[in-house]
Amino acid sequence: MQDAEPWLDGGGPCGPRVAGADRERMQDAEPWLGGGGPCGPRVAGADRERVSRPVHRPLSVGGDAYAVGRALGEAAATALREVVPGIERFRALMREWSGTDRVRSLEAAARAVRPRYVRELEGIADGAGVAFDTVFLWNCRGDLPPAAGDRMRRADAAAGCTTLMIPPRGARPGIIAHNEDDAPELRGHCHVADVRPDGAPGFVSFYSPGLLPGHTFAVNRAGLVQAVNDVRPEDPGIGVPRHFVCRAVLDCGRLDDAVARIRDTGRAGGFHHALGCAGDRRLLSVEAPASGCAVAEADAPRAHANHLLDPRLAHVPQVVTPSSHSRQMRAEALLGGGALDEGDPLCVLGDVGASLPIHRREKDAGDPGFTLATAVFRIGGGGVDYEVFDDLRHPPEHRGRLNRGSGAAAAGAVPTPRASR
Repeated sequence: MQDAEPWLDGGGPCGPRVAGADRERMQDAEPWLGGGGPCGPRVAGADRERVSRPVHRPLSVGGDAYAVGRALGEAAATALREVVPGIERFRALMREWSGTDRVRSLEAAARAVRPRYVRELEGIADGAGVAFDTVFLWNCRGDLPPAAGDRMRRADAAAGCTTLMIPPRGARPGIIAHNEDDAPELRGHCHVADVRPDGAPGFVSFYSPGLLPGHTFAVNRAGLVQAVNDVRPEDPGIGVPRHFVCRAVLDCGRLDDAVARIRDTGRAGGFHHALGCAGDRRLLSVEAPASGCAVAEADAPRAHANHLLDPRLAHVPQVVTPSSHSRQMRAEALLGGGALDEGDPLCVLGDVGASLPIHRREKDAGDPGFTLATAVFRIGGGGVDYEVFDDLRHPPEHRGRLNRGSGAAAAGAVPTPRASR
């Protein structure tokens, strides 16, 4: 096992990902992994069959905006009605913002600028059997200031994500790799969706219940890759909610078009967007709070957690959570120490070496976030190869390739569950 998965016990430029006490911590956090030493069973008894099936189920949808949304809503109906209402971030939004004039202003902005995606969201609401106002407000998380003390801020702490951008070198493709972090309650309720909307390139995206695709990680059939990180600037405005901006990027055919769509939209809130595109050797880091936009090309490997880093945005007040600070410092230390010498981004994204780790799988009061999935995109001249992992101790659950400009998935590109082990 150590030959097959040497990171179980160390070695390599980034040190152990799961070693010694860390392995015990992870087994305590997820007891279904099985006990024993490093050669003991990873998956025990009746749970083996459950783990052999993909945690993030494949989903294929298409048609006009409403049809796409309705199919997404039907797939997420149980989670949106029974799981999401129990998440503190959702409850805080409902308590503090439901039915307010500010939310109605954000809806008016979305309908004026991005009506197609409002129609998609109407389909999600109808498909799930949930009121549109509720689903719209869920898609405004991050666009609204904490109205009562810091309750909203505490509820937001579970959101996160860590992204790596590794520019191409010679014949080696550029890489965007991403940990998708959110509330642990969402594990097992998300999908890897192959979306084929009428009149647009179509894309493969991680889909969280009730949220427009795009705010997590995705690749479209024009070869455009987007990975998104939550940031917490304190400059909310009246404009298009940030989830609608991310969804709009997935309909772009070129890198510069995607940047323009972010920069030129009057935003209520913002994200960090990591962008790349097949046939374009640039990887772009775009920090886009409501009050500004800073674009930088990654000319060396770089990491991004959940706070603004560009000095051009130093004037924007923001909240930096302990987890975001820890993950940023740890990732930069690993990069500076040669963690990518062997070219494996999982050497960084799988790291559990800090007290608030990059790979967040402990259900711990000190870190409410949870790594739901990890994606790796290899961006070449003619297309993008992708892998999506649930557990980094197993092969990817989904893998495929989208050829640039194909207008349809290349062979094997529809999300494919891993084979039973």
